[in-house]
Amino acid sequence: RTRRALRVPTRSVSAAAMGAYKYLQELWRKKQTDTIRFLLRVRCWEYRQLPVIHRASKPSRPDKARNLGYKAKQGYVIYRVRV
Repeated sequence: RTRRALRVPTRSVSAAAMGAYKYLQELWRKKQTDTIRFLLRVRCWEYRQLPVIHRASKPSRPDKARNLGYKAKQGYVIYRVRV
C-alpha cells in the first residue's frame, strides 16, 4: 500500500486564483494605487476631449456593468453623459 498525501485547497485570494472580473473589482477597491490613479487621470483627460453626450463602444468598468445587467450583445448600448 502507498500513502497519498491529502491536498487541502487553501482559500486565500491571490491574483493567480482570481478571475478577470474579480481582479478588476479588487483594483477599483484600492483607488490610491498607481495603476488606478494613472488610469483615472488619463480617462479624465480623454473624457474632456469628447462631446457632452457620447456613445461608448464598451463600458469603462465591465465588472460593474455586468453586475448591473449589461451583456456584450446586440441591443445593449452605452452612452456617456458629462454632468
